[in-house]
Amino acid sequence: MAAPAQQGNPQPTPAALAVAKFLKSQDLKMRTCILNGQRKDLFKVKRAIRALESPAYDAAQRKNPIMPSVTNRAQAEDAFRLLPLNLLALRVSKADAADADNGHGHSHGGAGGKPAKRVKGLWTVKIEQQQEIRDELYYTWLYEGPQWKNTLMAIGVLIVLLAIVMFPLWPPVMRLGVWYLSIGMLGLLGLFFLMAIFRLILFCITYFALSPGLWLYPNLFEDVGFFDSFRPVWAWHKVKKPKQKKVKKDGDDLPAASATDAAPDEKPALSPASSQRDLRPKVEDG
Repeated sequence: MAAPAQQGNPQPTPAALAVAKFLKSQDLKMRTCILNGQRKDLFKVKRAIRALESPAYDAAQRKNPIMPSVTNRAQAEDAFRLLPLNLLALRVSKADAADADNGHGHSHGGAGGKPAKRVKGLWTVKIEQQQEIRDELYYTWLYEGPQWKNTLMAIGVLIVLLAIVMFPLWPPVMRLGVWYLSIGMLGLLGLFFLMAIFRLILFCITYFALSPGLWLYPNLFEDVGFFDSFRPVWAWHKVKKPKQKKVKKDGDDLPAASATDAAPDEKPALSPASSQRDLRPKVEDG
């Protein structure tokens, strides 16, 4: 199935929207990717098919009959096929370095024309023309769901900004509470720095005592979620194994030298006996 032409902004069918909303609510173990410079959610086809064949989908389909019925693998694939047909999710693949440097990912915009530093754990992807459905393939969401959440977030940001501007008009009790809250935040920040210093000291000690060294909260400074930063509690330091280079012995790849291989300007060396024989004056007979 070829990728549908993106002409205008076609309105998705109600059945496709229902399937998309259901899959969005399921645990597809999504990861973040970069598509055309924007962050998108990436998921695997096998997990979506598994969700469509689950009892949860049967319960949702009974409540909403507009959703297609799924009783076998073929019907699950037909229901999943509604996503690319309605431009709700499209099949993508990992883009190579050339595509990323041409501005398809997050490697553009570097200083002096140099590509920007890639973010660890993020794939730069591109849309594939053939929208196949196989377990090992990846799809990315183009459907962002209902926009009422974004509207509520925007209203909340405006309320917070207005409250900060009007801080001098707050009652004394509220201002005192904000002061205690700020002190608590500063305390947490100081605790974080103390933790970072302590884990560095612990690593230095264990590096010499128990090589290769022990890290407390190894994901503390990684590009992961808040709770994932503190999991696992400890881990051994990962040592990169040096690449072993094959040492070639002298003469392994070279053919045996011969007199014909000598340079044109060079003459073969003569033995002492042959050189004396050649230098004797020739005596003519008679």
